[in-house]
Amino acid sequence: MDKAIVNGPVGWLKKRWREAPLFSTLIALALMIVLQTFALGFDYPDFGSWLTAWGKNWINILRNNATVGIISLGMTLVIISGGIDLAVGSTLVAVGAAMMVLISGNDAGVLASFGITGTPAFIIAIIAGILMGLLLGEVSGLLIANFNLPPFIATLGMMKICRSVTQQFMQTVSVQVPKDFLAIANTRIGGEIILPILYWLVLAAALHVLSRHTAFGRQVFAIGSNSRASKLSGINVRKVKRRVYALLGALVAVASAVQIARIGSMDYANAGSGYEMDAIAAVIIGGTSMSGGRGSIAGTVLGVLILAVMNNLLNLIGVPPFLREAFKGIIVIGAVLLQKKESAA
Repeated sequence: MDKAIVNGPVGWLKKRWREAPLFSTLIALALMIVLQTFALGFDYPDFGSWLTAWGKNWINILRNNATVGIISLGMTLVIISGGIDLAVGSTLVAVGAAMMVLISGNDAGVLASFGITGTPAFIIAIIAGILMGLLLGEVSGLLIANFNLPPFIATLGMMKICRSVTQQFMQTVSVQVPKDFLAIANTRIGGEIILPILYWLVLAAALHVLSRHTAFGRQVFAIGSNSRASKLSGINVRKVKRRVYALLGALVAVASAVQIARIGSMDYANAGSGYEMDAIAAVIIGGTSMSGGRGSIAGTVLGVLILAVMNNLLNLIGVPPFLREAFKGIIVIGAVLLQKKESAA
C-alpha cells in the first residue's frame, strides 16, 4: 500500500514539482496565500465583512506591485535570452523625468509652451516616453550584442548614467504634474482603483502571446538555449538581443507613466531603486532559468505575486522592513538551488 502511494500520487507530485516550474510556483503561491489569510485574521462580524477586507487587501497588493510587475514581463524575455538588465530602475527615472517635463503645467512644461495641454499632451508625452525607453534599451542591447560587453557591465553602466544625468538635469527644473494626468491610474472602476492592475494583466497577456506564438518569441528562447547554434541556423542573434532590451525599455516607460499617474511626482534619487532586483527575483522565482532558454510570462506573474504576498504577510505579522529583504533573498537563493537540482536530475 505504501509503495503504491509512493509510486502513485506522491510520485506524480514529485515528478510535476521537478519537471513543471509553473506547478511548483503555483503550489508555493497557494501556501503563501493560506498563510497570509490566517495572518489577516478572522475577527470580523460576518463572512461578508471578512471577504470585503480580504478582497481590498488583495487589490492593494496587486496595485502596489503593478509597476514592478510590468517591468518583470520584459525582464523575463531578457533573462530567457541569456541576459540581464540592471538599468530598469534608472531608466524609469529618466523616462519619468522626461514625461513630466513635457506635461508639466507650469513654466517648465515644454508642450504647454506650445499651447498643447490636456489629453493631447498626455498622449504625446507617453509616446515620447516609450520611444525614449526603446532608445535607452536599444543602447544597452547595442553594447551587449554588437560590442560584446557582458550584460551586467553594460546595464550597470547605463544604470549609473541614466540616474546621475537625470538628477543633474532636474536640479534646476521644477515640474508640476497636471491633476488630469492622475486619472490614468487613479480612475475608480467599481469603486476601486484597479487600472494599474489591468494594465499589468493586459501586457502580461500580450507578452505571453509574443513569447509563445511568434517567430520573435521562439528566437528569444533559441538564442538563450544556444546562441551559437541559433546563429548557424540563420537567426540574427544581435538583432534579436537588441530588440529584447528595447522591448524591456518600452515596458519600463509604461511602468514609469503608471507610477507618475499614481503618485503625481517622482523622487529622482530613489524612485525605481531596487526595482531591478525585485524584477529579477520575480522572474527567477517564476521558474525562468538564469542560464537562459527556459521560462514563461505566466511564471513571472506568479513570481511577482509570491513576492507581493510575502511582503504583505511579513508586514501583517510585524517583521521589520529591513528583514523583509532578507526573506526575499532566501526565496531567490532557494529558487536558484531548486533550478540546479532540477538540471542535475
